[in-house]
Amino acid sequence: MTATIKYDEVEVGQEIPAVDYRVRRVDLVKYAGASGDFNPIHWNERFAKAVGLPDVIAHGMYTMAQGSRFVTDWVGDPGAVLDYGVRFSSMVVVPDDEEGAVITVSGVVESKLEDNKAVIVLTAKSGGSRVLSKARAVVRLA
Repeated sequence: MTATIKYDEVEVGQEIPAVDYRVRRVDLVKYAGASGDFNPIHWNERFAKAVGLPDVIAHGMYTMAQGSRFVTDWVGDPGAVLDYGVRFSSMVVVPDDEEGAVITVSGVVESKLEDNKAVIVLTAKSGGSRVLSKARAVVRLA
């Protein structure tokens, strides 16, 4: 598979529309099983509150993965992502209800580079707070 977004069709400053990713407690349990990260702050409300958190929080790497998912869905090929990095700036608090939390990710084409590459700057928010900062991906476009 190759990138479906064409380099010549992308402009610096172009916005990539926001996508909402819902996070429920069951998603955190599944992620814990896949990642091996069973820290109780990610599934046990009593423990999370005892250590000063407002509630159970999503794994940082789970949150980071939603940003990566946004980029790979946009570019059309996970192999087209050449570099990806973020800093964590806030927590995704996941209440114990049917709604859970929402991570909203959007992007902007920051620059175009040689060899059909582009730099994408991401914004990721949840509960009114920015949860990822300095989030950037370098992708190779078609």
